[in-house]
This record gives sequence, structure tokens and C-alpha cells, in this order.
Amino acid sequence: MTIEEAQQTVDQWIQTTGVRYFNELTNLAMLTEEVGEVARIIARQYGEQSFKPSDRDKVLADELADVLFVVICLANQTGINLTEALQRNLEKKTQRDATRHQDNEKLRKKSEE
Repeated sequence: MTIEEAQQTVDQWIQTTGVRYFNELTNLAMLTEEVGEVARIIARQYGEQSFKPSDRDKVLADELADVLFVVICLANQTGINLTEALQRNLEKKTQRDATRHQDNEKLRKKSEE
């Protein structure tokens, strides 16, 4: 599925199953909540925290998909074409960071170990 197809699919789902988009502020709050759930899983799976019984059924892929869904909702309702936005963003990063990461001693040390 392309990003454009994802935006269309989410819009169709909202129009048929979701009734309507939540307003932008509600979606921002939901995005924050979903990112928190991703952080919770990563802190337990890759960090030093241990899983609570209530966390054991959480799946990182599902939580990342929840984040993506809300981001797509926000893009749709604010008229943003995410394909174009991502392309522009990558171009900006490529120009800005052309040598920045290669010159970063901290990144080289990790890859040389």
C-alpha cells in the first residue's frame, strides 16, 4: 500500500465506519496517547523496565500502526499530501545533513565496535 492509498483507505474507513474525523485537537491528544504506548513497549522490550502483566499483550507493530493511523487522519483533515510532504522532508534532510552524520564521531564509534 502506498502512502496515498493509505490516506484514501483511512478516509474511506472514517467516512463509513468512523462516522467522521475527530477534531484536530482530539486527534493530537490521541496521537500523544498512541506515541506513549509505543514508548511504553520500547522501554520494556529494549530498555531496562520490566513488563507488567497488563503490558504483555501489547504488540509494537500494532501500536506503531495506531500512530500511523492518527497521523494519516491529521494529514487528511488538514489537506496534507503525505507522499509529497515526505519527499520534501527527505530532500531537506539530504541537503541539510549531507555530511553531518558521516562526520559525527558518536555514530562512527558505535559502528566500529
